[in-house]
Amino acid sequence: MMTDMKDRERAFETQFALDEEQKFRAIVRRNKLLGQWAAGLLGRDADAYAKEVIDADFVEAGDEDVFRKIRADFDAAGVSVSDEDIRQKMFSSLQDAITAVKS
Repeated sequence: MMTDMKDRERAFETQFALDEEQKFRAIVRRNKLLGQWAAGLLGRDADAYAKEVIDADFVEAGDEDVFRKIRADFDAAGVSVSDEDIRQKMFSSLQDAITAVKS
């Protein structure tokens, strides 16, 4: 009986670790897609800017650091994109990233 419980515990821990890894990979991929989209509007190199967006996500927990970076860069460059449009692109990019990570 103890072995069964230990096996179940290990299986749960393994699944949790896998889920967290997939979540991390999806967020990084979302940030890359988002950065490439924003780079196109900013007239910047897509890969270099995507890396900046990915790096910005390590400033604090959550998505606000990414949003603030893109918002600030759009404002500085005079790119007219609403906050709602940025957040919608963040959401759709995450959906695309989740699909890609799961496949």
